[in-house]
Amino acid sequence: MDLPKVPLPEEGLFITHFLTVADQTASRAFYEGILGGTVVASDDPTFVKLANSWIILNRGGGPTPDKPEVILEPPQDPTRVNSFLNLRVADIRACYDEWKAKGAKFLTEPLDNHGWETRCYMQDPDGYIIEVGEAHQKMVNFLTGAKG
Repeated sequence: MDLPKVPLPEEGLFITHFLTVADQTASRAFYEGILGGTVVASDDPTFVKLANSWIILNRGGGPTPDKPEVILEPPQDPTRVNSFLNLRVADIRACYDEWKAKGAKFLTEPLDNHGWETRCYMQDPDGYIIEVGEAHQKMVNFLTGAKG
């Protein structure tokens, strides 16, 4: 498989997010068409460059020698979540409007989270939750240790 510009660390590590999906074509369309990712490799698995990160979309499957008792499958119930993607954006209203117009399914409009941030959640075609948030000064101060 030829993966141009794939960051392979010479030292340290590089983080990607692996999602088990039911339909690679639908998931690829979502991450490329709605979120603006760049598909680097299609199908089995699909690699999508998304901003400064990478998403790997792959079909589920049974155990393998290196994970002998693990079965990978997409979420069975979109109301029960054990992890989610978290996207920090500069302008949440602009992202919400753009992505909703492209067909993204949001659970709510962007809402203020006690002055820390404005955030909302959407779901991809498999039901994975994606938090979209814009930090407010209160969060920036907390993260940087600044006073005020």
